[in-house]
Amino acid sequence: MAPTGRAALLAALGSLPVGIWEPGWTGMLAVNGPIALACACDYVLAAPVRRLRLSRSGDTSVRLGDSADVTLTITNPANRPLRARLRDAWPPSSWRPGTETTSSRHRLTIPPGERRRVTTRLRPTRRGDRQADRVTIRSYGPLGLFTRQATHQVPWTVRVLPPFTSRKHLPAKLARLRELDGRTSVLTRGEGTEFDSLREYVPGDDTRSIDWRATARHTTVAVRTWRPERDRHVLVVLDTGRTSAGRVGDAPRLDSAMDAALLLAALASRAGDRVDLLAYDRRVRALVQGRTAGDVLPSLVSAMATLEPELVETDARGLTATALRTAPRRSLIVLLTTLEAAPIEEGLLPVLPQLTQRHTVLLASVADPHVSRMATSRGTTNSVYEAAAAAQSQADRHRTADQLRRHGVTVVDATPEELAPALSDAYLALKSAGRL
Repeated sequence: MAPTGRAALLAALGSLPVGIWEPGWTGMLAVNGPIALACACDYVLAAPVRRLRLSRSGDTSVRLGDSADVTLTITNPANRPLRARLRDAWPPSSWRPGTETTSSRHRLTIPPGERRRVTTRLRPTRRGDRQADRVTIRSYGPLGLFTRQATHQVPWTVRVLPPFTSRKHLPAKLARLRELDGRTSVLTRGEGTEFDSLREYVPGDDTRSIDWRATARHTTVAVRTWRPERDRHVLVVLDTGRTSAGRVGDAPRLDSAMDAALLLAALASRAGDRVDLLAYDRRVRALVQGRTAGDVLPSLVSAMATLEPELVETDARGLTATALRTAPRRSLIVLLTTLEAAPIEEGLLPVLPQLTQRHTVLLASVADPHVSRMATSRGTTNSVYEAAAAAQSQADRHRTADQLRRHGVTVVDATPEELAPALSDAYLALKSAGRL
């Protein structure tokens, strides 16, 4: 229980003339006694709050950047009306800065034996699971002088999923996939691709694709059409070690890597390939296997929602061994990690032959656009030093990428905005060349 500001104001206003004209305890009691009695009556008439019944409903998941509505139902079993203020507390990352007060606090009036619903709108600023905290209810009496207050635990969890901002590139990549698949006028022919069908020769076709046996049986020249290999296995490996915690812009590198992985998974599943996910640093953080084409993307999004960078050095040997166990047959292994010289040369390069002798390896890394801007800065002494440092960093990355390419690894090094489409283009290039 607690007095309100109205009760304190009345007590102050009543004590002021007493202190001026007739100071003493008698005058103070004469004025404040009725106020204290009114407060006691107000407290008795306020609806009890500990017996309230509360339950939740609403959204259980939301993409980062979108809003989620969680409804709280309050039932008043008492025989007195409930006039109350309610605070529905959630972690600070559940709202945008400055919106918590308006989103989590509610006024309500509930007649005896009835119930009311209030809706709290969340707009999370971070991925992961957001657990509801306490619900605090303050019940006011009819005079508004005294209150009853209680706290209730009403569990609820909202999972904040990755935003998948790169999905805007998906229509263009699917159009390119349809061209490779022979479902448009552009047909492909290449080593390792699968035979699809025969059609009539048109000017411009490669004469090497003419099927002379079929031509002998028909009155027109027939050519073979080819389509990219299908039903291949793609294993996406997310490095969740310390290098993934580096921030590029407003987000860690891991977030950009996950966005690129989601676009690749959506594209590969549409292409008829099987996609698995492995997140690893010194142990397995997430593993998604054996999902159907329609279920693979929701499964990946749910598994990535709770991933956070770990401030430990990635165990390259353990990552390689786990990847080989996860992909026992020939696969495309997409490794989303760093291109820094030390982790690659000391960790990945010694064990890379174990992967490349059995699988096709594609490595993608997030580049910092600020380094590119620094490399072009001039005009002051500090700018020249910054440009020299940026040029040295870029040269180290290029040298590391060349080392990987000499081992047969396809390397994609792009900024966060360009990484997802660049990785998908590299996948399509490998698929059209029959290297999966």
